[in-house]
Formats: sequence, structure tokens, C-alpha cells
Amino acid sequence: MIADIGYLTLFVAFLCAVYAVIAAAYGARKHDDRWVRSARNGLIATFPLLLLAAGLIIAALLMGDFSIAYVSKVSSRGMPAYLKVTALWGGQAGSLLFWNLLLSAFTAAAMLSKWREQKELMPYVIIVSGMTQVFFLLISTFVEDPFTRNAVIPADGNGLNPLLRHPGMIIHPPMLYLGFVGFTIPYSFAMASLMSKQGGDNWIHTTRRWTLVAWLFLGLGLILGGRWAYDVLGWGGYWGWDPVENASLMPWLAGTAFLHSVMIQEKMRMFKMWNMFLIVLTYCLVILGTFIVRSGVISSVHAFAQSAIGPFFFGFIVIMFIFSAYWITKRRDSLRSENQLVSYLSREAAFLYNNFLILAILAVVFLFTYYP
Repeated sequence: MIADIGYLTLFVAFLCAVYAVIAAAYGARKHDDRWVRSARNGLIATFPLLLLAAGLIIAALLMGDFSIAYVSKVSSRGMPAYLKVTALWGGQAGSLLFWNLLLSAFTAAAMLSKWREQKELMPYVIIVSGMTQVFFLLISTFVEDPFTRNAVIPADGNGLNPLLRHPGMIIHPPMLYLGFVGFTIPYSFAMASLMSKQGGDNWIHTTRRWTLVAWLFLGLGLILGGRWAYDVLGWGGYWGWDPVENASLMPWLAGTAFLHSVMIQEKMRMFKMWNMFLIVLTYCLVILGTFIVRSGVISSVHAFAQSAIGPFFFGFIVIMFIFSAYWITKRRDSLRSENQLVSYLSREAAFLYNNFLILAILAVVFLFTYYP
């Protein structure tokens, strides 16, 4: 019963996200607010649906319902209750469901908090954020279904990976996921500003807090992950760090450069194109980091088992990169800075040098993480 209701809930959430993207696109094209409001409601509806789906998996984990393959894979009868709950993100299918839940929560909050202030941008925000939600729900519903049944019900489950039975793993993955999904909001508003021909600084004012929250959560996740690694694995030195942690560090670095640079755009109306590049880079690095963890491309104790979702993630990264490049190129005239650097020793230049240094560090981490 839990498996049937859970899958139905996931499927309906997927349909709601698809409807939201289509309805928002139609409403924007026809300038019909009714369709846009309907799209907004459809996207908001994914949150309670996914909350129910996650609650059903947690209930199955607590009850030891080993008829569900995911439950038998990541839990066992002898595990304490708190580990059974955290097993939600202890495997591939459950962690993707958890990712979807957090993404829907951020998206719903953005829809509810900025609706009247950003009415012109909202149809396009729904389209872009909805595209991300549709992709992750597509994976959860049709590729990594957490409600798949076992052909033969085992007497007990395999239990959680021993490396994950640590207090740090209760909070470390949620912090990272909150940081990752949080950057979807500023990216969606950035693309929406281009799609709606609103090339000003409005989207930056709107998303400043969203960016700070995402950056903070991702930073906390990295610190907690490093602590877990030293306690459990005994890693020593930064370059002994796990490549998946590096994959999480890179979007944090890009986000740090973005946060520094947008201050100059707000005050001096400079670096518009540069800031658009930085938020696109941050978003793409988030998806790339998620791809690395779940594809088996890089060997890591963090990585999930090799699965068929790698090509889907790679394809989505390519699509979103092309999508972003298209709109930046199309609206490049509106992204020209209104002011120029007056001196290479000015405060604005110092911020730019700071950005270059951060991106140089990012490039080194990228090279030595992915090249092997």
C-alpha cells in the first residue's frame, strides 16, 4: 500500500511540474495571468506531494517494510530510529527524493514570497525552476524509483553503510543539499530577467538573500563533511580530501565570487555580463557535482553505486548550458555595463582581482579533481 501511494504521489508531482512549465510558457506568450497563476499553483503543489512521498518512505523505514527495495537496501531491524530516518538520504533513490523535496520547498517559498513584487519575471522563473524540478522528478519517477518492490521480501535489510553511521551524516547531507538547491533560485531569476527583457539589477536585489542562504548552507555542509571525513576516514591534508567534497567546494567558490561581484553591480552598475556568467557557472557546477556523485565516474566513498542516471545528468547539464548561453548571447546588449573601471587600483578593480583569484582556485580544484 505504501509503495503504491508513494509512487502515485511522485507521478502526480511530476505531472504538476510539467504542467507548471507548459502553462507558464503559454501564459507568458499570451500575456494571460490566469495561466501564469495556474502554473504557479501547480509548481507549489509539488511540495506537499513530495513531502507526503518522503514521509511515506520514512514511515516504511521506521516500520521495516522490506517489501520496498530501497528500505531493504539501506536499513535493518537492528538500526536505531534516528539512523532509519537519515537512511532517507543514505542511498541513491532516497537521496534523489530528498533533493526533490528540498528543491520544491525552495521553489514554493520563492513563488509565495515574491509573486506581487516580480510579476513580470515570475512566468519565466516558473519555467526555469520548473525545468530543473521536472528533470529531477523524471529521474525519481522513472529511473530511480524509491518505491520499487522486491520480488522476494527478505527477512531483514542490509542496513546502512557503516561509514554513514555517524552523527555528522545526520546533518551534513541536508546542509549540502540545501546549498545546492538554493542556488537554483538566483539562477532562475537571472535567466528570467533575460527572457523577459528585464536586463537591469532587479533580479539581483530579489535574490540576494536566496544566494546568501544557499552559500551559507553549502559552506556549513562542507565544514561538517570535512569533520566527518577526519573522524571516520582519518583523511589528512586538503589534497587527501575526497573528490566528491571537491565537487561540492567548486560551486561554493563560484557562489563566493558571485556574492562579491554583485555588490559592485548594485552600487556601480558594472560587471553585468560577468555576474550573469558567475551565476550560470555556479548552477552548472551544482548539477555537475550531483552528476559526479551519482554517476560512478569518480571513485569515492561518498559516491553512490554506478547507475543508469549518469547520461541523463550529463545531457541535462549540456541542455542547461546551451539554454543559458543562448539567452546571454541574445540579450548581450542589455548586459553591457553602464560604467567602466576608472583605475586598476580602485575598489572595483580589487573586487575583480578577488574574483579572478577565487576562480583560479576553482580551476585548480577542477583540474586535479576531474583530470585523473
